[in-house]
Formats: sequence, structure tokens, C-alpha cells
Amino acid sequence: MLADALKQAYADLFVLRSKPADADRALFEGKFKSTHNTSDRMAKLMASTFFALLPLADLDASPKQASAEERKTDVVGKEDAGKGDEQGQRGTGRRAGTSLHYNIQIHLPATKDIEVYNSIFKSLREHLLE
Repeated sequence: MLADALKQAYADLFVLRSKPADADRALFEGKFKSTHNTSDRMAKLMASTFFALLPLADLDASPKQASAEERKTDVVGKEDAGKGDEQGQRGTGRRAGTSLHYNIQIHLPATKDIEVYNSIFKSLREHLLE
């Protein structure tokens, strides 16, 4: 499972090297630095995390074929998650789907000029909703 998760999360790194080795550390640090626009230190830490996870994952193992029962459970869990029905997920033994929620906090400036607020909310609408 870890190998599959690594290959998915770091897909762009596996394009560079299918079997990453410690000798490739500088290459990956450069990739992190350019892709994420980070400092040298941050890129080094990101590469360290990647290389710390590599020995724990069996990259040579073939992806596990899910049994018919697991696939059925996944489909049912996704349907329940899509409905948003909490009672449908409780006590049924089904796996619930994963979802992400973002909470955005806006600290508004103390001003009496309504145009400041209008421009803030207009920008939010343009960048988040469209």
C-alpha cells in the first residue's frame, strides 16, 4: 500500500527515476525546489521525507488486486459519501468515503469604506468560486 501511495503522491519523481537511489538526492532536491518554489532547506527536507519513506515501501511489488467484495464495499462507501447521509454510514459496516473540507478565515480590516469590503469579496468570488 505504501508503494502505491508513494507512486501516486510523488508521480513526478518516479518519472525522473523509476527506482530512486540515494545518489539521486540532488536531482530530487532540485525538482522539489523548482516545482514548489521552495528554499534549499525546504527542498532538502522534502527530499529527506521522500527518501525516508522509500525503504519502507516495496516498490517492486505488483499492485494488489482488490477482491470483488472490496470493490463492492468501495463503491457502496462512495455512494453513501456522495449522499451525505450520516445514518447511511453509521452501523452499516461500510467504509465511508473521504472528503476534504476547507475553512477559510478572513480577517477584515477596520474601515468604513465599503469599497474595501466589496473588492475583497469580489476577489474571493473570482478566485474561489469560478
